Amino acid sequence: MSESRDQAQTRRRWITLAELVAVAGVVIAALTLYTNWQERREAAADKAIEQASATRDKTRFLLRGTVDAKKRTILLTREEAHPLGDIRVTFPTALGVAPQDSVTQTIDADWFDSALRQATDGGADDQTGRLPVLIRYTYFTDDQPTTRQAIYDIVWQTHGRRFRGREVELLDLRLRETGGNQKRVDTLWAKERPAG
Repeated sequence: MSESRDQAQTRRRWITLAELVAVAGVVIAALTLYTNWQERREAAADKAIEQASATRDKTRFLLRGTVDAKKRTILLTREEAHPLGDIRVTFPTALGVAPQDSVTQTIDADWFDSALRQATDGGADDQTGRLPVLIRYTYFTDDQPTTRQAIYDIVWQTHGRRFRGREVELLDLRLRETGGNQKRVDTLWAKERPAG
């Protein structure tokens, strides 16, 4: 039985519709595959960023200190997660104080007391100021050493005493800027040194 012209045209329309549905299916499958791949890639990138951030946060440590009751020593803060190693404190060249290595994890006023009083002689007995110092320190995170250096201000004040001249007291240790070098410390001290 031969098909009529109308039947042949209807059959061709169905084939064209079937082909269209097949092509649409392929396009949808390709878009789904691409979307899934893109989501996996973004998830992997997010996870990598998260891990890098967690590692950075874990290794981040800021050296801090508190002044003891006698106001003569700054006790550097100890953290279990970041044990301290070597610590070197470098003073402004104009003070004539050699760099000091702190094995006790403290900063002692005796290191610079005399030089600071001499540098501020001729001024008022009662003064307050900031002494910029370069601190290079090593700390450990999971037994891995990290070495940093930064410029800190040792905040000090002097008081006149009746028989023994002036006394230097320590008030605080404050981070001034990360990084730094001897030249920068010398520049800061030249600007902030109290008039003697």
